Formats: sequence, structure tokens, C-alpha cells
Amino acid sequence: MSTASLEVLRTGPLALIEDLGRPGLSHLGVTHSGAADRRSHALANRLVTNPDDRATVEVALGGFAARVHGAGSEGLAIAVTGADTDPSVDGIPFGSNSIQFVYDGQVISLGTPRTGLRSYLAVRGGFDVEPVLGSRSYDVLSGIGPAPLRRGDLLPVGPHSDDFPEVDLAPVASFSDEPLDLDVVPGPRDDWFTDPDLLVRTNWQVTNRSDRVGVRLIGMPLEYRHTDRQLPSEGATRGSIQVPPNGFPVILGPDHPVTGGYPVIGVVTDDDVDKLAQARPGQTVRLHWSRPRQPFESVDL
Repeated sequence: MSTASLEVLRTGPLALIEDLGRPGLSHLGVTHSGAADRRSHALANRLVTNPDDRATVEVALGGFAARVHGAGSEGLAIAVTGADTDPSVDGIPFGSNSIQFVYDGQVISLGTPRTGLRSYLAVRGGFDVEPVLGSRSYDVLSGIGPAPLRRGDLLPVGPHSDDFPEVDLAPVASFSDEPLDLDVVPGPRDDWFTDPDLLVRTNWQVTNRSDRVGVRLIGMPLEYRHTDRQLPSEGATRGSIQVPPNGFPVILGPDHPVTGGYPVIGVVTDDDVDKLAQARPGQTVRLHWSRPRQPFESVDL
């Protein structure tokens, strides 16, 4: 049993424990949650030979620091993926998307990323905090799961397998502040809008009101075909593009509510939904239909 732990010294704007979430509980009003950028989370775990579902620390906009305790003579294998924060140990930089060994008393630090939004810190063995409803993920909407990290928190490291890292670097392209292109499946409520194709003709911008619940966009507002109608609440899923009455889309994130009453004009494909986790306020987002949208006849809704 591992006795290693990390003592949180700084959290930055927001640092959360996340894994792959808690699926299958929507009927209880509990959303999936989990890492916002699942690919970066999984890569961090794979670099240190963890299963994909081991908990990592999700750090928004860097600024995180932690001191290592109880690593023993062999040290503790760590990896940092996602937004490049120029990670360092005792002030000596090591590369993102690579393996680094840390020892007792050393301090792991993440700076502020130049591009991208979220970084993932993995340790060999994973962070063995207490699970809630089968997951170690924190849901910012419901407050379910381990609380957001604070200075002084001790994060125990779980036991690891006998497998040992076989590579020391993953060749991953860095994130860009260029416009973000996303594929969108049309519907199911695109017929609620006077001009649904305005969604893919507009260059949207991410607002500073975006979070893990949803990425809020601003641009040319979409218009409802009928302003005197309301849609009954329907089940919601990550990547759904809800459009409230103000006409500005909200793309639901991992901590979205399980139901919603705003019409969903389209759904970001699963291949592209992780990209949203790295979109920063002010960044341009361009949406594209993943297949031709079927025209609809005017009907009385």
C-alpha cells in the first residue's frame, strides 16, 4: 500500500479531483461529470501506467503547486498534460506530456498556460481520495464529490500495478488560440429556429461566463420561430447546444444539468467535445454541420 501523498500549496483559480465520472445515474438527477478534457486526462494516466479511470488533478489556468511526501527511494512518477503550464520540480522545468520522477520534499509547480485552459496532473497509482457515488469527480453544479482543492489538503496516492512506464514522452501537438472548429450533429430541435444555419455561419466567441456546466457563446443571436411557445424539459447530454431566449448558444459541459427546457439546435460530436475544455474566454468558435441538415416544412409548433 502506497504511503505517498501530495500536500497542496497553491491551487490557482480552480483545482479539482476528476476521473471519468459517474455514468448511469441520470435517473437520480446526477449527471456524468468527470474530466472536462477526457483525452488529456487519459493521456496523463497512460504515461504513468494507470488505468484511464484513476483520478487526476484538473487545474484551470495553472498556478497549482504541491509538495511530495512519502515517495520513498524509488520516487513518484508524475505527468502533466493538457494546456502547457511549463511544469517544474523545485523550479527546474520538465516537459508537458512526459514522465518526471519526484522525491520527498520536492515541490511540483504549474505556471500559467499561454494557450489552452485546463491541465491534468497524474501520479502513478492515482489520487486515492474518498469516492462519492462511485466516482472521485467533483461536479461544480451539484457539489457532489470531493471538494475543490484548498491549500493544506493532503492527496493520498493509491497503490500502483507492477507495470512500469515504457515511454518518457508523448508527441502531442500544443493547443492554439486560433479559431476552434467543431462538428455538430443537427437537431433535435433545429426546427424551433427561423434560420438554424445561422449557427454555422456565425463566428462565435467564448464568454468569461463559461465553466464546466456550459460554454457560453456570443455572436449573431439565433431567433425562435415562435416566441409564445415553451418546450417541455427534455434529457440533456454533454455537447448539446441549448439556445435560451436571448439567442446566444450554450454548449453543455461535463457538469451539465440532466434535463433542460431550452431547445437544442445541435450536438457537438463526441470526437470534438473535448476540445471545448481548452477553449478560453475570447477565443473564436466556428461550428459546422457534421452532415447535411434536413430542411423542414413550416408547421405550427
